Amino acid sequence: MKTLVVYYSYSGNTKYIAEQIAQCLNADIISLEPVIPYSSDYDTVVAQGQEEVGRNYMPELKPISLDIANYDRIIIGTPTWWYKMASPVLTFLSQNDFSNKNIALFMTNAGWPGTVIKDMKELCNNANIIGTKEFEVSSDISKITKDEIRAWTDSLKQ
Repeated sequence: MKTLVVYYSYSGNTKYIAEQIAQCLNADIISLEPVIPYSSDYDTVVAQGQEEVGRNYMPELKPISLDIANYDRIIIGTPTWWYKMASPVLTFLSQNDFSNKNIALFMTNAGWPGTVIKDMKELCNNANIIGTKEFEVSSDISKITKDEIRAWTDSLKQ
């Protein structure tokens, strides 16, 4: 099964997990990048993220170099922003057709996951959701073990 991991990451936590997932599944991987990058100032991004989530803003994304139509299984990951998915992931999910695709969803959070997975599922119309995972990273990404990630990816192979 040809697999693609698609993710957005601001701080690097979601990127770390996405890279581990891609390695476990021997998958291609692509990072979502807004055309207008977010500030490197954390407090600025926190305020901007809250404002964007509040109005369901979808930033324009740089084109991705892979065609999702060529993949049987797509793993999509997002950080949690104000109890919702990050705006770039909202854009990606809203602009693509996942009909008849096997989709797995994961999210990172620092305590409360909000409605991220539920909201992501709703945007994957006509897809076969094969798995979901919430990774609570708090302040230390190293608490997420490779064994935990592998256990989840192994469940997606069945």
